[in-house]
Amino acid sequence: MASQTTNGRKIDWGIFDWVEWDENSPSQIFEDRLKLLEYADEHGFYAYHVAEHHTTPLSVAPSPGMYLSAVAQRTSRIRLGPLVYLLPLYNPLRLIQEVCMLDHLSNGRLELGVGRGIVPFEVARFGVDPDEGRAIFDEALSVLLKGLNNETLDHRGQYYDYEGIKFWVRPYQRPHPPIWYASGNIETVPWMAQNGIHTSHIFDTNAATKKHFDLYQEEFEKHKGDADRINNVTSDPKLGQTRHIFIAQTDAEAKEEARNAWVRWCDNINYLWNIGESDNLKYLYDYDAMLADERIIVGSPKSVREQVWRSIETSGINYFIGVFAWGNISHEKAMRSLRYFVHEVMPSPK
Repeated sequence: MASQTTNGRKIDWGIFDWVEWDENSPSQIFEDRLKLLEYADEHGFYAYHVAEHHTTPLSVAPSPGMYLSAVAQRTSRIRLGPLVYLLPLYNPLRLIQEVCMLDHLSNGRLELGVGRGIVPFEVARFGVDPDEGRAIFDEALSVLLKGLNNETLDHRGQYYDYEGIKFWVRPYQRPHPPIWYASGNIETVPWMAQNGIHTSHIFDTNAATKKHFDLYQEEFEKHKGDADRINNVTSDPKLGQTRHIFIAQTDAEAKEEARNAWVRWCDNINYLWNIGESDNLKYLYDYDAMLADERIIVGSPKSVREQVWRSIETSGINYFIGVFAWGNISHEKAMRSLRYFVHEVMPSPK
């Protein structure tokens, strides 16, 4: 169900998920997520995006393709996407085939996110030199796109060599599933915009997001007719903002319940950074500051609606992504937030 701003701008809705560890068994965590997504599938969400992490409390679903293949069998409308596949951890030849398979298993609902990851200590555990991550990513993406766009793969590079490899499974969507790249780094904006790549921010203020996406729109307009764009069939790229959401009956109840959940989530996201003795994400622990900046959105249905639509109006996004299951929030309370969101937040303002 797309909505509209007061000036007629179309807004789509998505869900992002870390699939965090909690005291339940992994099988129960998966079943709870699948039930949540069955509900989302019936209520107009555009897509479900899942992170890829390894050897952390955020790694209950370390294989996005395998996990999303299960999601595909329990849903029929909502689009599905890793946000992101960590390309330096994959042999591109292997990933090309997985992407094509997942695109068919979902009947063409795949949204393909790619990236390097935000935690250098994570890729280092796989024997990848973080200092080479950018170069490996660039070449892996080039190989991935060659394989998705052609029946035969030929490539000779610094990290990968392939010659005359024929593919028997091609993408369901042609020329390939839509490509996403999640980044808050303004230096990546021109590349994304010139290629029509979908993107989303997290943790940034509304003002910072608007600065990035104003630049994106400016660059996209210059290059939207380029034939060699990566997403060359995209006329309206998704410019998204991701926010953790928690809704209860009153503001006071919601803020009190979400406080402990936020600490748990911060512990989880900082797990590998702590091992690497880095303070990179320690600022996230300031719950009150994050609430004040509306970088997390917590409150009654009325308050959350006001914050979400203020975010949409002031940031210039066309895609709002909510995180509903995070920290130590129970499945029942995540479902409560989702139901409130569907019925009280998503309807267009009058």
